[in-house]
Amino acid sequence: QVQLVESGGGSVQAGGSLKLSCAASGYIATTCGMGWYRQTPGKERELVSSISTLSNDGTTSYADSVKGRFTISQDKYKNTLYLQMNNLTPEDTAMYYCAMKTFTGWVCQYNHWGQGTRVTVSS
Repeated sequence: QVQLVESGGGSVQAGGSLKLSCAASGYIATTCGMGWYRQTPGKERELVSSISTLSNDGTTSYADSVKGRFTISQDKYKNTLYLQMNNLTPEDTAMYYCAMKTFTGWVCQYNHWGQGTRVTVSS
């Protein structure tokens, strides 16, 4: 059973920074990627950033709204995923979720989710 536990959320003023962490435990041998999602009330969950765990270089991707401000990274030895968030704006206020992709048959998809950590950015 995979467990994902997020931490690092909090309240900051616009322009500030936060670093989210996601500790993964359990049977994670079949992981093919990890990502950070965020969600605000009344809106669909949005993929903020993702990183491949299949390639040695850890291919990353970002939503346009966070490019140049957020950086995703991973420490494979600690089984921990990070999201460094800089120059935060009130529009970044959301619940942030860590997610893990695993193979379902031949399909690599997000099958595991953390409980979320709240980020609040005030103007």
